[in-house]
Amino acid sequence: MPEANRTQITEFFILGFPGLLPQYHSLVSALFFLIYVAILIGNGFIVVVIIIEKNLQKPTYLIFGNLAVADLAFSTTTLPKIIARYWFGSQAIPFSACFLQMFFVHYLGSVNSFLLMIMAIDRYIAICNPLRYPMLLKNTNVFIMCAFSWGITIFIVANLAIRAVTLPFCGPDVIVHCYCDHIGITRLACADIRSYSLVALISAMLVLFVPLFFIIFTYVQIILSVMRIASSEGRYKAFSTCSSQLCIIALYYLPRSFVYLANVVNITINTDFRIVLILTYSLVPPMINPLIYCFKTKEIKQNLVKRLRFKTAENRMRCTGISFVDK
Repeated sequence: MPEANRTQITEFFILGFPGLLPQYHSLVSALFFLIYVAILIGNGFIVVVIIIEKNLQKPTYLIFGNLAVADLAFSTTTLPKIIARYWFGSQAIPFSACFLQMFFVHYLGSVNSFLLMIMAIDRYIAICNPLRYPMLLKNTNVFIMCAFSWGITIFIVANLAIRAVTLPFCGPDVIVHCYCDHIGITRLACADIRSYSLVALISAMLVLFVPLFFIIFTYVQIILSVMRIASSEGRYKAFSTCSSQLCIIALYYLPRSFVYLANVVNITINTDFRIVLILTYSLVPPMINPLIYCFKTKEIKQNLVKRLRFKTAENRMRCTGISFVDK
């Protein structure tokens, strides 16, 4: 490779929000820290409960568990660096670490997309074909679908990461984002990346719109099926089951689609607003997923109440035993 095309930089610098004044850095870092703690507690709780409670190891909850693991991994990949950027002023990130972060950001985002598709399929079968649900969606089938989601996206995202890391980088080295992402990195390449960007766009559309197509199809079928239910109470129950999931899906896909399409057609978006949009669909769903998907479900609440009652009774018996011995 000619000298001019060789990678000369050894690290990148995370700019974050360009328009954010320094006096607000501590406030922003504290906000991101609280978001990180909420994601860790909520999703960690889901994973632990599903592992401990054998009666929750069912198809729907196995999907919840996979989604929680992906959310935990994504937040751990991105938020510590964002917090360090604004709390300690740590902007530098090594060259290889930046590409590693980029890989996991897009890999885990793609896994989330496919897991949401599996969740929509789960709801479709549960509402439209309830009698066949136990036969169609066994734990084994869900495990295979989830494993496929984790596996197929590795090859798609790894191809993008490998192609990106081979691009020449000779400066500038400032990423206008809160973490390393594909667009932010490739814009810094000292080369014409138009042909490369086309392949990247096709890959992004594949992991975004293929699951979205199936999600839209399944929820249209669900709505049509629910409208045929004679009982208004039955319709309300079915809609309430799906409405919260539709909110998360809309929150995940609508801003993401807007950002992707704006980049394709070269629509100019305020940089701070673009970063806020990206952080909205990246961090808000992981934070509220535990509330929407699990804490609203009757089985998890029943298990929590049962376990708390058992612990309370056990403590009372223990205290009674101690007082009896003392007497």
